[in-house]
Amino acid sequence: MKKVVILVTFLFITLSALCADKIFQVKITGNKTVSSEKVISIIRTRRGEVYNENIINNDIKNLYETGYFDTIEVNKESTPQGIVVTFKLKEKPVIKEILIKGAHRIHKKRIEKIIDLQEGAFLDEYKLKEVADKIKDFYGKKGFSSTKVEYNISVDKDNHATVTFNIEEEGVVRVRKIIIKGNERVKTKRIKKLMRTREKWLFNKGILKEETLVDDMKRIEDFYKERGFSEVRVKYSIDRIKNDAYVTINIEEGNRYYVGAVRIEGNKVFTVDELKKAADLKEDDVYIERKIKEAVNNIRGKYIDEGYIYAQVKPTTFLNPQTKKIDVSFGITENKIAYVEKIEIRGNTKTRDKVIRRELRIYPGDKFEGEKIRKSRQRLENLGFFEEIRFDSEPGSKPNWENLIVDVKEAKTGYLSFGGGYSSIDQFTGFIEIRQRNFDYKNWSTFTGGGQDLSLMASFGSMTNRYELDFTNPWIFDKPVSFGFQGYKRSHEQDEDVGYGYEEDITGGSIRFGREFSDYLKGSIGYRFESVKIADIVSDASQDLKDEEGKHSFSTIELGLVYDTRDNVFSPSQGVYFNNSLNITASFLGGDKDFIAFSSVVSKFFPMFRKSVIEFRVRVGIEEPFSDTKKVPIYKRFFAGGASTIRGYHERKIGPIDSVTEDPLGGEALFVGNIEYTYPLGDIFKVAAFFDTGNVWAKRSDFLSGGLKSSVGLGVRVKTPLGPISIDYGWPLNKEPGEEGKEGRFHFNISRGF
Repeated sequence: MKKVVILVTFLFITLSALCADKIFQVKITGNKTVSSEKVISIIRTRRGEVYNENIINNDIKNLYETGYFDTIEVNKESTPQGIVVTFKLKEKPVIKEILIKGAHRIHKKRIEKIIDLQEGAFLDEYKLKEVADKIKDFYGKKGFSSTKVEYNISVDKDNHATVTFNIEEEGVVRVRKIIIKGNERVKTKRIKKLMRTREKWLFNKGILKEETLVDDMKRIEDFYKERGFSEVRVKYSIDRIKNDAYVTINIEEGNRYYVGAVRIEGNKVFTVDELKKAADLKEDDVYIERKIKEAVNNIRGKYIDEGYIYAQVKPTTFLNPQTKKIDVSFGITENKIAYVEKIEIRGNTKTRDKVIRRELRIYPGDKFEGEKIRKSRQRLENLGFFEEIRFDSEPGSKPNWENLIVDVKEAKTGYLSFGGGYSSIDQFTGFIEIRQRNFDYKNWSTFTGGGQDLSLMASFGSMTNRYELDFTNPWIFDKPVSFGFQGYKRSHEQDEDVGYGYEEDITGGSIRFGREFSDYLKGSIGYRFESVKIADIVSDASQDLKDEEGKHSFSTIELGLVYDTRDNVFSPSQGVYFNNSLNITASFLGGDKDFIAFSSVVSKFFPMFRKSVIEFRVRVGIEEPFSDTKKVPIYKRFFAGGASTIRGYHERKIGPIDSVTEDPLGGEALFVGNIEYTYPLGDIFKVAAFFDTGNVWAKRSDFLSGGLKSSVGLGVRVKTPLGPISIDYGWPLNKEPGEEGKEGRFHFNISRGF
């Protein structure tokens, strides 16, 4: 019995102790803005749980991390029912108003844009200090480098804070003189030209911006290093007298170094001469660290092109005390050839895998060759389906085998566009176009992903109307064989000012097949039928034109051959584009005219400095009637002059003209040469300079006789949301037929493609 009493007593004491350690109540006090429910949701302390100091400490830490509170205290009170835990909170003030005072030289609105604070948010003094520093930096960039920015806080009885930023503007510090010291190999004038910091004078404010000055030091160092002074050091100091600054630049040029002996070690696959040629580094070249890095990449690139993607190239440099030159040694670890195990396509949500795979020029089992990967990337870029294309590799299932990863980010390929524009020929026009460049007629859910091109277009204006349906499938039967068709209706109103002294209506269509013979060579064959109606001929029109009045049909076999090595079809910077076409229009094909037309266009692109490009382009055209047709119809002849051929002259006015009406007659032979240099001033703006020359001859036999008409000029190219705008001003170097003197003119177009 005694043992039972002892056991019951022990259990009672134990249960009492447990109850005493349990939390009976959790109180939240001091909060005004933050609700108690919000606080409870943050803490882990709960009624009925055993009191735990570690949990309490974590609760305090989590509450502080919210940024809502200045101070947090926790009290523990023991009661017969259990422990009462009280969280005593003192909230941070809430920002009621943000004021800016003292801003006179810079508008308050510009300062407000850089303040990352919001009214209604809890006050954070660390953020206030950051904002004050931002304002000071902003003033510094504008040349007010001595401006002071402080803040003060005013809190009312409701715990609402007014934050005031007090700005003490100092006058702009201007550079009175730049002093260059230590430059023995480079003239002072040349160094000053490198700098964006300028001395104050009549046409320059000379505002001192230390951020710009720091950048200038880097420019000077890079300039020296590109000339072999690899040890150069450049520092600056500023002496101020009130708001005048005197900048002193101290240059430690060091020695100028040249390349000594160039050695290649560890090579077996390539000869030393082959690798030296790839490195493009020769003895007595100026020693430039950048050139050494480029040489390493060039040597490794040569190995990668042959599948040695694991090859390593380690450069070692040594100052030869005898020659005073830097000897360079490239240590090569060739490793083994890598092979492609499988190819994985990633990132394509719309485009079918096979559309991507058929453009690749590397396949499973091939050596992992860099040249094939570069060509594959180029072909994918030329599709225009992707914003980004990345090639990577992952280890395969066995040594020296790699999985090739093709990761793409798809671009928008379908669009509905509409708008208006003006051109020198068509005058005011409006258009609407529905186009999907990645069309798939088999995909009924979205009609995208098959790599086909479908467009429906209607264009209408004060002079012209055009309606067109065009479809191309670049691969049929899973072969590089294309099929396409086109249907169209076009009309042009009479307008003598641009060489249309008649009303023209054309209805036609075509089918075509093409074949890709290699990466650069494509051929095509097609058939076209057109019905052309000529009416409303002006009374003083030429007899050539009057002879064509009425309705005629043209049945034509079209042959084409294109050689294209451009690096990018949308914005080429190098390569050749050579397009040839031969059209045979004959009555035995179902028309009522017989003539042959050959045309050829060849363009050669050369990359220049800073992504500028120069293009040389030549266009040649020859036509000849046969059978019962005595002359090529006037509206099928070649014309030149104007925006698309020889700028500076009236549209279509170069070549034969009617001696009475001065209407352009066109000709059976054409030659146009263009040289155009474009220089980008950003992503959307380019400037251009050009030279155009050429002529049109009435008869094929007169080709290149009687001289050429030439012009020079300048232009701009701008990408806009409406479409690209091109504006050119051409100045004729020869008199235009029918004109008494020479007069320059503008040519401009707003179109849908750049």
